[in-house]
Amino acid sequence: MKLTPSLRALRVASPTPSPGATPAARQSRFRGVPGRALLLTSLFALSFAAQAQPADLVVTNAKIATLDAAGTMAQAIAVRDGRIVAVGSAAQMGAFTSPATRTVDAGGRTVVPGLIDSHMHAVRAALSYSTEVNWIGAGTIAEAMARIRAAAANARPGGWLIVAGGWTEQQFAERRRPTLAELQEAAPNNPVYVQLFYEAVVMTPKALEALGVAPGTLPAGMKPTPDGAPGWMSGDIVGISALFDKLPKPTYDDNVAGTRAFFTELNRLGITGLVDPGGFSIAPSQYAALFQLWREKALTLRVAYSVFAQKPGAELQEFRDLTQMLPMGFGDDMLKFNGLGERVTLAMYNNNFPDEAAKAKFYELVKWAATKKMAVTIHWQENGSVDHLLGLYEKLNAEVPIKDLRWSIAHLDDASPETLARMKALGIGWTMQDAMYFQGDRALAVRGDAARRMPPIGTALRTGVNVGAGTDAHRVASYNPFVALQWMLDGRTVSGKAMRGADETPTREQALRLYTQGSAWFSFDEGRRGTLEVGKLADFAVLDQDFFSVPLERMGKTTSLMTVVGGRIVYAARPFNATGASVASAP
Repeated sequence: MKLTPSLRALRVASPTPSPGATPAARQSRFRGVPGRALLLTSLFALSFAAQAQPADLVVTNAKIATLDAAGTMAQAIAVRDGRIVAVGSAAQMGAFTSPATRTVDAGGRTVVPGLIDSHMHAVRAALSYSTEVNWIGAGTIAEAMARIRAAAANARPGGWLIVAGGWTEQQFAERRRPTLAELQEAAPNNPVYVQLFYEAVVMTPKALEALGVAPGTLPAGMKPTPDGAPGWMSGDIVGISALFDKLPKPTYDDNVAGTRAFFTELNRLGITGLVDPGGFSIAPSQYAALFQLWREKALTLRVAYSVFAQKPGAELQEFRDLTQMLPMGFGDDMLKFNGLGERVTLAMYNNNFPDEAAKAKFYELVKWAATKKMAVTIHWQENGSVDHLLGLYEKLNAEVPIKDLRWSIAHLDDASPETLARMKALGIGWTMQDAMYFQGDRALAVRGDAARRMPPIGTALRTGVNVGAGTDAHRVASYNPFVALQWMLDGRTVSGKAMRGADETPTREQALRLYTQGSAWFSFDEGRRGTLEVGKLADFAVLDQDFFSVPLERMGKTTSLMTVVGGRIVYAARPFNATGASVASAP
């Protein structure tokens, strides 16, 4: 039977939703142009379309990047009951429109699937978002100090001012860290704590006094920085995290307010979901604010969270206790348990030379996790030592298959082709972040030309490893996905230095797929979200500039003008909100 143009032009909901794109589709190129005929879902579509029920939301006059297997572009999308029921042209949305349908004219703007950060410490960041000082995006030390002054003016007398991370000296025009004197001048009456990644901290005398640190001494686990800068001290991730734990904690009300505000901020940037690997300084009790918003149906993005070991030496028992009534995948579309990580055992964490005892204890734990069918994500940074990890995983896979459990490695910016091939054989995914945007200048200085393949995005795609994009925010990086996407495409560090070579640089479509489909894989959701196809969850963002044509140097400034999660508008700015202020629809 010959198909008529009207039959070919519309995708509508059918009894069997179309499946998600295959991993191989991540490297396809966009084909088709807005207004051209789209692929037919099934011959049943015509009769079903005639009986179509009205949609709750219809977006028209858009450039919709569906990211389906064919890389189809569309003009309009219809949503009912939180899912996509039709994708096609504006004219074809009439069958789904009634007086009760909310219709949005996108004004020709680009619509992309909601972005998903595959590795963000968002639950922890949210707890203090309403009380911390943020230097993300500050271009000069003067601007950073202005934020300190503003926070001091709004703080209660003697209140702490804390910059927990997300910045680097390379982002400042001065290419240096703020001095102790500058911090004291900006906030003479407040204790000030500033953290640079997990390597250095500066505390004003008032801050040291408040923690009971005697004059002329340093907090436990800290030592002077090599350059001897007044007030600055250095340490490792364990020592600095222990120091941070001594700082005053926000109240529970602060936690709830911070979580609402931070998630709305992520929505402003087109983020509709994330995978949270836990982290230092966040006990199980501190998930209460997240759980409260979930109970109230007030979450504005989807969270898949892992359990992070907090008890060194007793990790297996800790995981047993925490998960005995928390089976893998427990939860719903907005919040669910996603396994163990990113620290599995302290003895194997950031340890390039684990002894046999450490490896045996780690093996016992991951074997237990495998028998429970739990996902495991692990922090590993150096390719030179990753054989310790992969050797254990290969041994385990022969005993208890792990290939279908979606285990993953975070970071590993210098992964070799051999390492990636081993990961592919084991079914292990790679959560890749934009650490080299912030730290690439150092990598170039230390590694030279070898740094130009860090991270090896192109090699991973060619190998077929499942890759999800993200940021590792907020202590070590900005949470802005468009900064990460710009870096993925231009390979330039925060100082503007060219780094990654063309062979490891993805196309714009590939980069976007890594932030959508790719990340969805890590929470077992690639069949439900990550593309804009009939039957999938209606998560998308209307962008303020065209992702596919904006000059790369401007991509990092991209924001969402309207973000939709499950068909609900969770963020809107002018022109979609007449006042120009953000809005979060009531649940």
